[in-house]
Amino acid sequence: MRAAEGPAGLEAAAFAPALAVYTAVLLADTATPTWNAARDELPFVFVSSASLAAGGLAMVTTPMAETGPARTLAVLGVVGNLAATTMMHRRMDPVEAEPLRQGTPGRMLRWSRALTIAGGAGALLGGRRRSLAVVSGLSLLTASALTRFGVFDAGMESARDPRYTIEPQKRRLAARRAAGLTGDSITTA
Repeated sequence: MRAAEGPAGLEAAAFAPALAVYTAVLLADTATPTWNAARDELPFVFVSSASLAAGGLAMVTTPMAETGPARTLAVLGVVGNLAATTMMHRRMDPVEAEPLRQGTPGRMLRWSRALTIAGGAGALLGGRRRSLAVVSGLSLLTASALTRFGVFDAGMESARDPRYTIEPQKRRLAARRAAGLTGDSITTA
């Protein structure tokens, strides 16, 4: 088993990023309004969320003397997650981003953000206290799950109401016409 440990670790490192981002790419490559509007940032949100989960799980299950890399991964995941979700919300059309802020998905994502910050603070400042490492790790695991379920539910919500498709399309069309882009199939009446 020791002989296979190194190659297995290298294989995991090679495939982990693609597996972490795979779901986000599939969601973003749909016509579902909220998911498609978040297509540029959603892979970064999911990869950083995977880092939160991996770092958090390792903080819970690894002996304290060996949690340094897990805490580092968790803190990097927190920074990446907060940056990617903030950028995602800023770049999206306000109507397409609405399901991410309202109802059950909005609550899940607000809890996710709070748990991400709390878990990251615990990972960064907790040092070698086992109880704090476990609480921080569980917070990060929960935050990751809430992020993914919140994004999923927000997309499902946006697919139920045509408003999330029609209003942003009308705004984009008006912007193209205002910019003088009228010679294409999108703006030609």
